[in-house]
Amino acid sequence: MLVPVHMPKLGYDMTEGRIESWLVEVGGAVRRGEPLAEIETDKIVIEMESLTSGTLVEVVHQPGEDMIPVGEVIGYVDDGN
Repeated sequence: MLVPVHMPKLGYDMTEGRIESWLVEVGGAVRRGEPLAEIETDKIVIEMESLTSGTLVEVVHQPGEDMIPVGEVIGYVDDGN
């Protein structure tokens, strides 16, 4: 089953963020709790952990693109179900 990966809310007043880098390539395996991407906010760059285990099958937003609203889908992980 495809599980959407959303732009996380990494702080109380965070409304948007930018992908600094994907730490897993499309087709790569990821486990729950492992770093999946680096997210840039207006204050810091922080690693975003995967909320599910599986394979990263699609990246919707590339690093360096415009700011992305919190909650918007940024990629998909196939959890194998």
